[in-house]
Amino acid sequence: MNVFSAFKANIEKEIKIMIANGDLPDDTNSSRVSVELPRDPSHGDLSTNAAMVLAKPAGLKPRDLAETIAERLKAYDSVESSEVAGPGFINLRLSDNFWCQRLIEILQAGTDYGSGELGQNRAVNVEYVSANPTGPLHVGHARGAVVGDVLASLLAKAGFAVTREYYINDAGGQVDVLARSAYLRYREALGEDIGEIPEGLYPGEYLKPVGESLVARDGDKWQNADEVDWLPEIREVAVDAMLDLIRDDLGVLGIAHDLFSSERALVEAGAVDTVMKTLEADGLLYVGTLEPPKGKLPDDWEERPQTLFKASEFGDDTDRPLMKSDGSWTYFASDLAYHQDKYQRGFPVMIDVWGADHGGYVKRVAAGIKALTGDEGELDVKLCQMVRLLENGEPAKMSKRSGNFVTLRDLVEAVGKDVVRFIMLTRKNDAPLDFDLVKVREQSRDNPVFYVQYAHARCHSVANMAQDAFPGADFTTKSLIEADLSQLTDSDELALIRALAAWPRTVEGAAEAHEPHRLAFYLYDLAAAFHALWSKAREEPGLRFVIADDQELTRARMALVRAVQTVIASGLGVMGVTPVDELRE
Repeated sequence: MNVFSAFKANIEKEIKIMIANGDLPDDTNSSRVSVELPRDPSHGDLSTNAAMVLAKPAGLKPRDLAETIAERLKAYDSVESSEVAGPGFINLRLSDNFWCQRLIEILQAGTDYGSGELGQNRAVNVEYVSANPTGPLHVGHARGAVVGDVLASLLAKAGFAVTREYYINDAGGQVDVLARSAYLRYREALGEDIGEIPEGLYPGEYLKPVGESLVARDGDKWQNADEVDWLPEIREVAVDAMLDLIRDDLGVLGIAHDLFSSERALVEAGAVDTVMKTLEADGLLYVGTLEPPKGKLPDDWEERPQTLFKASEFGDDTDRPLMKSDGSWTYFASDLAYHQDKYQRGFPVMIDVWGADHGGYVKRVAAGIKALTGDEGELDVKLCQMVRLLENGEPAKMSKRSGNFVTLRDLVEAVGKDVVRFIMLTRKNDAPLDFDLVKVREQSRDNPVFYVQYAHARCHSVANMAQDAFPGADFTTKSLIEADLSQLTDSDELALIRALAAWPRTVEGAAEAHEPHRLAFYLYDLAAAFHALWSKAREEPGLRFVIADDQELTRARMALVRAVQTVIASGLGVMGVTPVDELRE
């Protein structure tokens, strides 16, 4: 249960009754009614603005309407108090029994707790990584990979039908450079001394196996052939090899896409031509010359006349070129074809996870989607800032098997998949991230990975302690559901239950905002509340989870502990992090 949504539904029910009774006008609109946390926790558990937003249209005073609604809400068994505050807010305090019932809900649902129907199975496409298929993934790709993958899992948990997609940029000049680089390694595999890798080609040794595979397949067939003959063949082999390498890199991070879409295949299928015809039919193309942009000139800018899209009519800063003066397409044209293809495949909601260096590209793509879909397509671009690798605050020194950068695989091998995935979500995607290889191994509160995993492991340890204290006692989930939870009366116990009950709302809020970092923040706060209760019990023995001479009280507290363990496991599951039962140095 999302407590906030549930009480909003209760309030809307009461509003309908008041309309039927003639206490509110027939045209009363409750869409702006919200239920939130009070600004001051001492004011209660929930606060609603119902009277504030309904009073004026109804010709009533907010406080008078608030008094009426507050009185009606008092009739609910779950409501301990309903009070009017300030200009007309209604603060609700819920009963201890209501909160304890949430433990039963958590234990019954298991790690499915927090799953919801917000998405109503609506289709959403999450495209992420989409690195050029020219080599292994680097540390910068790791952040976008995690953000995209966890966002996809989060949306799925919230009830959306999610497709994870990778867009292969295999139609531009960079794949021709890849082919020439692989051809050099092919000649090397044939025994030639290729010397230094020429400037402009990819120097990494990851292309050596590609050259060797070409020799194994074709022998010296291409050694003296003209480039026009070998380039298409070797390009195809090299791109396929790089995609295999990329899939392997993503695999060590626990990521698998549902679909890989090829730019080259789209272009060859005439998708760009279709875009041009559509825009031309709508009167959105013209031939013109753009003013030179300030600062660095983009690759697609020319001083000569070009075919331009009226992007400025759809929210962009200027019109954008789709065809260069030599008749070739711009990258932007291909990108519009790709997004139109996604929309036509049944994805009105498209989420793209890009590197921060693509920030200037967002408005033009959004404008194109508006034009091509009649403003029905929705694009949300999540820009990921750079990751700075450190060791005790100093720039990290790691191997660079790629030739000129630290690979994603290097990072995962250094600290582990779970650490990489969690740390990448400890900052919002558009904020820079420092990844300290030393600090992420520390066993302290300052290391969020450890702190959350320690809470999960501590829950497991408490379960063992309870079993040792009461040999043969039944502490299964089924038994804990039947425990007398009314014994959980301490303020910190109830505060912990409230934190647990906030998980479904956290999932919904993070899914609506497309902000997966909220999960990491929530889990850290939940772990902090659990550790705080543990520490309090050290000072007050009567609050310990295991009371040696009171099995029933122990069972009630074990229900709380099991619920904490369950919600942490649920959250880590969405993040793609494996919860641990024991921590070792």
